[in-house]
Amino acid sequence: MSLTFGLALYFIIWWTVLFAVLPFGVRTQGEAGEIVPGTPASAPVAPRLLQTFAITTMVAGAVFGLVYAVLIGEIIDIGSYFPNPVGPPGVR
Repeated sequence: MSLTFGLALYFIIWWTVLFAVLPFGVRTQGEAGEIVPGTPASAPVAPRLLQTFAITTMVAGAVFGLVYAVLIGEIIDIGSYFPNPVGPPGVR
């Protein structure tokens, strides 16, 4: 696995995990009963973005570690899904 591929893969995993983690523990202004004028009731009272980013980074690191182990350990052979990765069809 090249460094570029690894960074791209981690970036994709990080964003996917972010959108999975983002709604956990959010308390809306409507639930708190403290709606700030000009904002929707569904806006969070305290977004806690630093905590969310830290959790996302840890979970994404663990998921990336599993994906890396699977790819490097050749548990799943990606080459079998892409039989001719380079060149035009029929050329090896």
